[in-house]
Amino acid sequence: MKLSIYDVVIGPVFTEKATFLKDEMNQYVIKVHPKANKRQIKEAVEKIFKVNVKKVQVINVKGKPKRLGRYEGRRSNWKKAIITLEENQTIPFFEGV
Repeated sequence: MKLSIYDVVIGPVFTEKATFLKDEMNQYVIKVHPKANKRQIKEAVEKIFKVNVKKVQVINVKGKPKRLGRYEGRRSNWKKAIITLEENQTIPFFEGV
């Protein structure tokens, strides 16, 4: 299945750990399509944000079980990627946070 570069990147992840990685290690955390692989993620980030990607790490996140009264369910599984950029490069979209 061929995904377009705009289908691969879903959106940013803003957590305490993601902010720490951005500030200290020049790494950005993004939510990606569940079927995307490292090559597709690297290509999409480089073309969309016009940066050079040094490394891509991919993590499958399992959905948490949730309850509402007597009804049980679970959140959806999703995939996130930690993108390491080359020295002195940033993604301006993340800088306002």
